[in-house]
Amino acid sequence: MSDTPALPVTFRPGHTRAILLTAGVVIFLTISAIGLLLDQLGPGERLTFIVTGALIFWVLALLARVRVVADESGVTVVNIASKRRLEWAEIVQVNLRPGDPWVFLNLSDGTSLPALGIQPGIAKQRAIADARALRALAEARSTAVGADERG
Repeated sequence: MSDTPALPVTFRPGHTRAILLTAGVVIFLTISAIGLLLDQLGPGERLTFIVTGALIFWVLALLARVRVVADESGVTVVNIASKRRLEWAEIVQVNLRPGDPWVFLNLSDGTSLPALGIQPGIAKQRAIADARALRALAEARSTAVGADERG
């Protein structure tokens, strides 16, 4: 399979991740600096500024952690507040339709799982290529798993 990437492979929105983490650091430093530089603030108020900056950074870091990791045994989907491990046979279809904010995995139990690690926001062509690669992996691995179970 020349069009499938070597395993393990991690798909993540690189540009979005860099922007979110950079913005988080800048926001944290700016809010903290403002809190420390304002003379009329007491220690508790200064701490509130720092904690607020840290909370904003934490939220942006959660947004930046999204990824899809494919290995020999299956796929791990890490979204903002959840992480789910799937066997290859559980993935029926990998979808990225025009207008979709990210890839959706149609699963064998009839549900659909969003995979935020592949999203066309800033790097559309990269997301399309990643979705095709994951689709090729899922098709190749699901077929191989099915053949192993029949054999």
